[in-house]
Amino acid sequence: MRTVHADGTLVSTLDDVAWTLNLRGSDVQCNPVFVAYLLIEQSRTTLYINKEKLGAEVAAYLKSQQIEVAEYADVDKGLARYAEYNILLDPNTTNYTLAQKVMCQEIIAMPSPVPALKAVKNDAEIRGFRNAMLKDGIAMVKFLKWLKPAVESGTETEISLDEKLTSFRAEQPLFRGKSFETIVGYEAHGAIVHYEATLETDIPVKPRGLVLIDSGAQYQDGTTDITRTIALGETTPEQRTAYTLVLKGFINFAMLKFPDGATGTQLDATARLPLWREGMNYLHGTGHGVGAYLNVHEGPQQVRMQWRPAPFHAGMTITDEPGLYIEGEYGIRIENTLLTVPYRSTAFGEFLQFTSLTLCPIDTAPIVLSMLSAEEITWLNDYHRMVYTTLAPHLDREHLVWLKEATKPLELGR
Repeated sequence: MRTVHADGTLVSTLDDVAWTLNLRGSDVQCNPVFVAYLLIEQSRTTLYINKEKLGAEVAAYLKSQQIEVAEYADVDKGLARYAEYNILLDPNTTNYTLAQKVMCQEIIAMPSPVPALKAVKNDAEIRGFRNAMLKDGIAMVKFLKWLKPAVESGTETEISLDEKLTSFRAEQPLFRGKSFETIVGYEAHGAIVHYEATLETDIPVKPRGLVLIDSGAQYQDGTTDITRTIALGETTPEQRTAYTLVLKGFINFAMLKFPDGATGTQLDATARLPLWREGMNYLHGTGHGVGAYLNVHEGPQQVRMQWRPAPFHAGMTITDEPGLYIEGEYGIRIENTLLTVPYRSTAFGEFLQFTSLTLCPIDTAPIVLSMLSAEEITWLNDYHRMVYTTLAPHLDREHLVWLKEATKPLELGR
């Protein structure tokens, strides 16, 4: 803030307040945040919140950090008595009424500095992500092993699949709930990008075709977001071709090497290229940041066709989730959460790459192997080897046998 000569700021976005204070709450479904404002001055910081939410431990913590506490409804009074020369307000996140309460000499209207800081994960946050992904991977393996036999019994629906997956996650330590409402889209419902089954739309899931499952969890040490499209039985040649095109785009993005400071818009086409070559496309973003036990959608980094200027740096998370949707027929999406890490230094500057945080097999049954390059097969085999090696010590023999089969290497020319 000093570099832009700002004497203070009002933090009004809930996940920015939570991250700045290293606190979490439960005021918003699926997002571990609390309703509050944070007024930061040169020598004074005030949290505006319903004080009844603060237990003794949190109150003592805030006091130790010299953070004052005032009632949520008094934030306008705090702005009115604010005595610094100027204040930084983000016009995209500060409401008009509060902006009008500011009585200082100048308002600096520019983006809050918090999102860019929050986006680059520190070592503790990265360890938390890896711990959460390990637990999520164990739950996913248990679910995927259960899935096909259960569907073959003829008793499962989209909602029952959601409930079963959530129950496996709930068995894991530090589970705090879903990170968003699960998408289970069977066949034609999979083509509805943000579909959520209801009692009115819920349908039986049968042992044929494709089911798309986009889900995630909040653990106290990290947030997960994963999509897998599973062949439940017989699939059509068209579905297998489409699945393989999406997989190629997913792998292309995961293998990227790029300069530090590149934007998500500059990286986006790599995931779409296999589809574009066939005259196909998807109309959502390729990737978004993920919070550290925070909101599952986090910026400022995004990967999408529309211009997004936020630069990528080491430590940022991003999802890799290309898809293809044929209205009234089926949908396909494959998604991992990735971590941006250093690649190497060259005469042209610092270069970055991605490493996968998500630990879960990718269904190989619908792959048209002849469509994959040797490099793509190598990447998939290496990923599956990492998944098996990491999860194996935490599984019983029954699930270990299943995982070994699910991650067995593909061979070019098979």
